[in-house]
Amino acid sequence: MIFYILNKLGYALLTLFGVITVVFLLFTVLPGDPARMMLDQNEDPEQLAIIKHKYGFDQPVLTQYGYYLNDLSPISIHQNTGNGYTSLVSEKYAYTKLIDFGARSLVLKKPYLRESFQKTGKTVVEVISETLPNTIVLAVSAIFIAISLGILLGIVSANMRDTWLDKTIQVISTFGMSVPSFFSAILFAWLFGFVLNKYTNLNMTGSLYEMDDFGEGIHIQLKNIILPAIVLGIRPLAVVIQLMRNSLLEVYNQEYIRTAKAKGLNQRQIVWRHALKNALNPVVTTVSGWFASMLAGAVFVEYIFGWNGLGKEVVDALNTLDLPIIMGAVLVIATTFILINILVDIIYGILDPKVRIR
Repeated sequence: MIFYILNKLGYALLTLFGVITVVFLLFTVLPGDPARMMLDQNEDPEQLAIIKHKYGFDQPVLTQYGYYLNDLSPISIHQNTGNGYTSLVSEKYAYTKLIDFGARSLVLKKPYLRESFQKTGKTVVEVISETLPNTIVLAVSAIFIAISLGILLGIVSANMRDTWLDKTIQVISTFGMSVPSFFSAILFAWLFGFVLNKYTNLNMTGSLYEMDDFGEGIHIQLKNIILPAIVLGIRPLAVVIQLMRNSLLEVYNQEYIRTAKAKGLNQRQIVWRHALKNALNPVVTTVSGWFASMLAGAVFVEYIFGWNGLGKEVVDALNTLDLPIIMGAVLVIATTFILINILVDIIYGILDPKVRIR
């Protein structure tokens, strides 16, 4: 198992390296001068030169790529003196020296995602750490709704196969998969947050933490999570229903299920004791992918509902071309996706002994 995990981590690092390369090249070739964006309308040549030197924009693309990898790597090489981009004299690195060799040092540090172009004095890590927890809360709430209702409705649909109830659940799940999230968000916000507001007491927009009317403090508003969590969970809910139904019907045709029926076990015992565990394998795999993609897919949902998460921050960064925020968010989402896939492979082996043996 340890060898397997190390092997997966090796592939994960290669994948992450590819993502880093693509992200850097993609945003490097975009038109526009990052230094000018940071200075807004200021056309002072001296200030532009200072900004370009500070952030390494005056170097060739290959050198800038090396700087970027050096920033992201936890073990990196830096200058002991001078005012170059990788100089340890600057306060952007919190580090521990490992080895000194001449004018440079090998240091251990946290990955540095650089500073925001528009939020003066704020690093990308600070911005993401303020918004990512809200997105995780939203994604966990949405996936909880999808898993709990999806498994339950999938079991009901499989056990009531070809009845009116089964067909109704199938129609609803198909509709849920086909409706785009941004349309569902607009519809739910308008219907439940505006038209039916006096019955639901839900707001069209709002985040997890909001300041009270008197400006005296910030309070948690749990009701604001209801609509965005439901909207974000609609599509994975529909997928879980279909997968659970089909997987359970396939398991019902196995020999050990027929043996259990021959022994006189009722339908509930067959489902919960024997069929459900094996039927969950494809559901677990799919849910893992959905959870990781929710961090990226929450962009429109968060923006429409005014949820102060990473998705809304990415939209704001795209509007202002705040490239470090966009690049940092993409890397965080990619890293989360890779780690979740590794975790799911381990869980998959626990659920299915045949996979564990292989």
